Amino acid sequence: MKRIAILLTLFAFVFLSTARTQETSPFTGAKATLNSYKALYVLNNGDEKKINGTLKNIRNVLEDPRLKGKLQVELIVFGDGVKVYEKTGAFEAKLKDLQQKGVILAMCENTLRERKIDKSALFPFISYVPSGNGEIIIRHHEGWAIVHP
Repeated sequence: MKRIAILLTLFAFVFLSTARTQETSPFTGAKATLNSYKALYVLNNGDEKKINGTLKNIRNVLEDPRLKGKLQVELIVFGDGVKVYEKTGAFEAKLKDLQQKGVILAMCENTLRERKIDKSALFPFISYVPSGNGEIIIRHHEGWAIVHP
């Protein structure tokens, strides 16, 4: 019985010591120790809520103080995500703001060809890549973080 009491006391001491240590040094997130970071955001969904969420995620990461001046971002769009780049949509101001902050805005040419969408239907400040999936694969092997919100 004494052994159990001693073990329980020891366990409580270790548990409380660990809890106190966590209280005195709060977690503040990962440290950005590299000179540069690269992130490819993937958008293949035409839902307005999903589009707005993705654009908001990009704006938020650009404001992360740990990554200021160290981050390169690209938004690759394909499939139903093409809606974000359509002139008839409501995203022009948000896209231009991101582009002014250095974000690369890229569109998959396969999507345009398959859906018979002319480039003139999209904003003139968009860049093009042969395929969205090809862009993801290449960027992955170049060390980019692939983010699919």
